[in-house]
Amino acid sequence: MRQWMAEQRSQTRPRVTPIPEPKQFKPEPYAQAGAVEPFSKEKLAQALKRESSQSAASGALIAPELARRKEPLEAFPLDSMTMVGSLLKEGKPVALVKVDNLLYQVRPGNYLGQNYGRITKITETQVTLREIAQDAVGEWVERPATLQLQERLK
Repeated sequence: MRQWMAEQRSQTRPRVTPIPEPKQFKPEPYAQAGAVEPFSKEKLAQALKRESSQSAASGALIAPELARRKEPLEAFPLDSMTMVGSLLKEGKPVALVKVDNLLYQVRPGNYLGQNYGRITKITETQVTLREIAQDAVGEWVERPATLQLQERLK
């Protein structure tokens, strides 16, 4: 066995493929020397000015009403509220919302939650609202939210 192993070692030759020659580097002339520098202070200032005017215009369209008086249910987060029922009062939908073991009647146009959520629609099974919250950049964005009817299990 040792003799066979010695023969195999002597006959085995590693096969190494040679590394290809490196390509010759050819420098290319820079043709944009006369063009506007992309990192110039003037160009950056113009872009920031344009962006701020666009965000100011869109920010004016979507912003919370800070001057109005807050309603009681705006003190609670939306996930602490539960819709427990709905009814019609004088032909208009009214939802029953439970917060901290207290029952509140809410109508379309009322505000809920800490993100300036305004009720847009009330059905038998849910309250639909439009929240206005700040995104990561600090701009006001509009997002939909719902409060589903919670049926009590007996």
